[in-house]
Amino acid sequence: MPYFSTFDPQAEADALRLIARIDALSTHHDAEHGGVRVRWRRFGNDDTHPPLVLLHGGHGSWMHWLRNVEALSSTHTLWLPDMPGFHDSDTPPKPTSGQAAVDPLLDALSGTLDSLIGAQTEIDLGGFSFGGLAAAKFGARRGGIRRIALLGSGGHGTLRRMTVEMINWRAAEDRDEERAALLHNLAALMLHDKTAIDALAFAIHDISCHGTRFRSKDISLAGGLQVALDAIGGPQLLLWGEHDVTADSRPLVAQLAAGHPQREGVVIDGAGHWVQFEREDEVNAQLLRFLA
Repeated sequence: MPYFSTFDPQAEADALRLIARIDALSTHHDAEHGGVRVRWRRFGNDDTHPPLVLLHGGHGSWMHWLRNVEALSSTHTLWLPDMPGFHDSDTPPKPTSGQAAVDPLLDALSGTLDSLIGAQTEIDLGGFSFGGLAAAKFGARRGGIRRIALLGSGGHGTLRRMTVEMINWRAAEDRDEERAALLHNLAALMLHDKTAIDALAFAIHDISCHGTRFRSKDISLAGGLQVALDAIGGPQLLLWGEHDVTADSRPLVAQLAAGHPQREGVVIDGAGHWVQFEREDEVNAQLLRFLA
């Protein structure tokens, strides 16, 4: 059973207060492109580095980066969206004939970001899980990417290491069954150390899953990461947790970095998929070093 297996109203209230405190550090910007409104959160106000855009994972939201924004915004201006089809943003339209499934999402992301910071503004870019593949495709399409850092990225096209089946929490008959399914999925997919499954991890996962309306899994499984990274070029940080079940991290990092002198592969010992939450200090240090 997960460590955080019993309902603790005080712990969950504290987690929600922490989320609200971090959110209050940001300014909200609702920008629209092609009839799709995207909620962006801006943290920090640093003009010595390019803006840093961070994309969350599937069944996620800006809160996937909750434990990273304070450290990173001390030296960078952060722009964190809820991507179209997630949490506080509108759902993107269905792709038209000839479009890939992810194209309407990327159209809304790039159009709204450019309206906020300018189309010619150079940026640093990061992404987690499905957001890693989305960031790579977004960067290849937009251009103007100084450095890109991907964490546990989807789209790598190699075998996953899932050994535990996920539970469809939407089919739960009541809240207790729903909570149990969400906790099971946190342990099966997101976090390796069961003691990391605390009230904050659950609150982020719970809120984000309920706000997800975009189907990202098939896009991540279809590959395309390598092609997008080749198109972007420049310095690239590819980071996975040692026990990430979405990939065999050490051989994958070696494979992606081989023959690419500007690609750096890092594996964080002891961490699972949601590496920037489970090992936030190590990941924050790696990102700040890479982006310096």
